Amino acid sequence: MANSRLRSKSTFPGLALISVGVLLLLHNYGGFNIGHFIWHWWPLVLIFWGAVKLYERTAASRAGNVATSPITAGEILLVLGLLSLLGIVVAVDYGKQHLQIDDWPGGMGDRFEFDLEVAPKPVPPDARITIRNGRGDISVHASDEPQIRVSGKKRAKGWSETDAQKLAERASVEIVQNGDGFEIRPAGSVDSRLSLDLEVSVPKRSSLTIRNERGDVGVSDMATPVSITSGSGDIEVRNTVGDVSIDTHKGTTKVSDTNGNVKISGRGGEVSVNSATGGLTLDGEFFGPITADKVAKGVRFISKRTDLTLTQLSGHLEAGSGNLEITDAPGNLNLRTNRYDVSVENAGGKVKIDNRDGNVELRFSAPPKEDIDVSNAASGITLTLPGSSSFEILADCHSCDIDSEFSADSLKKTSTESGDSHLEGKYGSARGPKIILKTSYGSISLHRTSSDMPVPPKPPAVKVPAHPFLPKAEKH
Repeated sequence: MANSRLRSKSTFPGLALISVGVLLLLHNYGGFNIGHFIWHWWPLVLIFWGAVKLYERTAASRAGNVATSPITAGEILLVLGLLSLLGIVVAVDYGKQHLQIDDWPGGMGDRFEFDLEVAPKPVPPDARITIRNGRGDISVHASDEPQIRVSGKKRAKGWSETDAQKLAERASVEIVQNGDGFEIRPAGSVDSRLSLDLEVSVPKRSSLTIRNERGDVGVSDMATPVSITSGSGDIEVRNTVGDVSIDTHKGTTKVSDTNGNVKISGRGGEVSVNSATGGLTLDGEFFGPITADKVAKGVRFISKRTDLTLTQLSGHLEAGSGNLEITDAPGNLNLRTNRYDVSVENAGGKVKIDNRDGNVELRFSAPPKEDIDVSNAASGITLTLPGSSSFEILADCHSCDIDSEFSADSLKKTSTESGDSHLEGKYGSARGPKIILKTSYGSISLHRTSSDMPVPPKPPAVKVPAHPFLPKAEKH
């Protein structure tokens, strides 16, 4: 007798479409990183698919319907198609972040250059000045004259120089007054075939704001705060007095010799900050390397992967290629990160590090005076101290061993049959800081600096007798 029940239809295609739609919606409006999700969590597709089929089979069996829907070729094609769609989205994002599309060869003809001149405009020495540009580089220099000067180049694409010149003639730059401020902006007809490279001179004490969509930005010698927003392009700020605020989305950012605080937000490539009398704040995703040197009031670095606070940095910080190095940080250090090999040398204040899947190495050339707290997972911890140090230590290593070059009756090391190790006690004659080290499936090593290691005595010199058949040296 034929089964009168209809074959049940799978709900997997509908659920898969809903899930991918939600991911794309989060990507467009919530800043969700689809590339990171696919790279780390792609097995969830198989788990989700299998769970749906298992549920359908169970539900069908309870209903007495043995004709359950198996995995079909249509479902396989749907999964491959959705994964391809997500891959295209990731590839487009990568292209926007790492490829300069405007520099590709070909396109709408050749590029031609034409001079750009704008009549100077008198302004107060402390005027508020805003520079806006769509496509093109902006270079700003400080001046002692109370006026704005603008010159530069129009770069137009055309099939001939005549066509490019007609395009360039339709565009210009104007300086307009808005209330008590002044704005430098494109005028006329400007489209994607035309870029305006601006050379701008402004009063040294004017307040400067720059908004550029695509192109490099350079600022130097300003005596007031500087604010820059850039969609795509490299940014360089040199020799300024006052705070520097930068919002970037693609490109290299360099700030040097600044008497003030520096804040860099958004996303981009290389970041370099050198000689700032204030503090440095990095808030966003930067693909590095990230370097900072001599930042008087420390560094605050916030990203999806890292949360770092340094209250002072007299030396060097560098992050990139899976390594995070900090040298000569006299203040406190607080770091939470993962998948970084962390190296810290000569920290002067309290140290607290929480890492995962990366080694942590601490080195001190002088005995530490503040507490040290390091927590790691699936990687090792190495601590190097002078032999003259005094400290109280608590070290735990789950499924790993503890190796110490410091020995004293007050230091007790124990091990379990399961492979756990524990070291606890005090070392040194004085009251020292508390050191807490914890890791799993790695190792903990305590080393003395090389200058503290005992030097083996030199072997006595061996006198070699003269060979009886060799002539003695003649005396002169």
